[in-house]
Amino acid sequence: MLSSLFPLLYGAVFVALLWQAFRVMSKGFRAASAPLNETPSSTGGDRTGQVTVHPELLDQDGRITEEDLLTVRFSSDDDPSGASPGPGAE
Repeated sequence: MLSSLFPLLYGAVFVALLWQAFRVMSKGFRAASAPLNETPSSTGGDRTGQVTVHPELLDQDGRITEEDLLTVRFSSDDDPSGASPGPGAE
């Protein structure tokens, strides 16, 4: 019984996934062929001039924090910025 049901189940799942793949690809093709100045309808509107602040930069009162922030700068070995050599450098 199970051996005769497996091909039907496999075929149904295959057709469903194939249909889903074609739906997703068609949305991508439509988006690629649309003009660039057209905005998608799913966005919440025009955000021109609005600034988004990361929540970790806000204090308890919702204002941007004034404390010093830890920053990391990665540079290559040929960077002439005068950075101190790392551990093990002679």
